[in-house]
Amino acid sequence: MDLENKDNSIGSSGWEPKTKVGKLVKSGDIKSIEEIFEAGKPIKEVEIVDMLLPNMEDKVLEICSVQRMTKNNRKQKFRVTVVVGDKNGHLGLGAAKDVEVRPAIDTSIREAKKNMIAVKLGCGSWECGCGTAHSLPVTMKAKCGSAEIILKPAPKGVGIVASKTVTTVLELAGIKDVWTFSKGRTRDIYNMATATFMALQGLAELRNNDELKAMDVQNK
Repeated sequence: MDLENKDNSIGSSGWEPKTKVGKLVKSGDIKSIEEIFEAGKPIKEVEIVDMLLPNMEDKVLEICSVQRMTKNNRKQKFRVTVVVGDKNGHLGLGAAKDVEVRPAIDTSIREAKKNMIAVKLGCGSWECGCGTAHSLPVTMKAKCGSAEIILKPAPKGVGIVASKTVTTVLELAGIKDVWTFSKGRTRDIYNMATATFMALQGLAELRNNDELKAMDVQNK
């Protein structure tokens, strides 16, 4: 189930930052989110993302009911999985539970913004070689639970060859062309979205071209 929510951005006009990073962002000393990523600092306030990335979009990937037994009766909550991104190399994924759907959506959006990563885009396909940032620079793979996914660079015009869940995550990351291969329990939306996010996160952690080349050789 895919639902788009465009009116969930949190106003930062009356924001009083509590962290050092938040204070630097509000004062204008930090002007881009890449400065935070390069410093290795965690994002603990969603207003930081709202100020530095005002064009974020969010989509609900899944709303499911979860239950647990207590001594008295069975407690039911709703678990919501949300992905946020600006379609330009910035992506976040979050999940939250609540007794009502709307609060669960709001909390999951906040968690997704706190989990923001920068996605390295490129053109790693031997069939293309255009040098533009339309795909991935190397092949990446990740696993979450029983779901495993492999992302391979594709030439221009191929599009995103993936399931609906994976396509939504990759589109919000700004990827336009990619081959995907998955195995395991691929119907599990949460695990597939998390595996895709982990693959892109591993790509974001590579620092230089030597690491990219070494990773590409290892995954071939």
